[in-house]
Amino acid sequence: MPRKFLVVVDDSPEFEAALLYAARRARSTGGRVVMLRIIPPAASDAHWAGVREEIERQTRAEAEATLNEWAAQAAERSGSTPMLLIERGEPQGCIRKVVGEDPDIKILVLAAGSSAPGPLVAAVVKQGAAFTGRKLPVTIVPGELTEKEVEDLA
Repeated sequence: MPRKFLVVVDDSPEFEAALLYAARRARSTGGRVVMLRIIPPAASDAHWAGVREEIERQTRAEAEATLNEWAAQAAERSGSTPMLLIERGEPQGCIRKVVGEDPDIKILVLAAGSSAPGPLVAAVVKQGAAFTGRKLPVTIVPGELTEKEVEDLA
């Protein structure tokens, strides 16, 4: 199976650098991009069950739209259709679940902001291999890299 590069799709400005890097690495190694969109856990108040279900439906539809929007760019840059995943829960738990279920995921690609690392990068630095639940290299891409700089690195 081809090597898979996992990218967490979020709304941060640096996310695009991570996706670009993962797509270029996938192209150069014959690999594939896996795009993971994490949505917040559902509220557990039974009194508002109908409202909660509607919010969950809308949240999932928004996640699908976001993934599809970025998937075209990932496919063009990597040369293959990316895998699209949506998980509900806390980010680290969702990443562990996805990594644990797919042994072909060989690298987690994250981007760091220019002023401070985001919560996922900070957790990786703090926890090391325990972050993903198995030994998995993590590539942290500086978010302020230009497209040309990313291509040179990948």
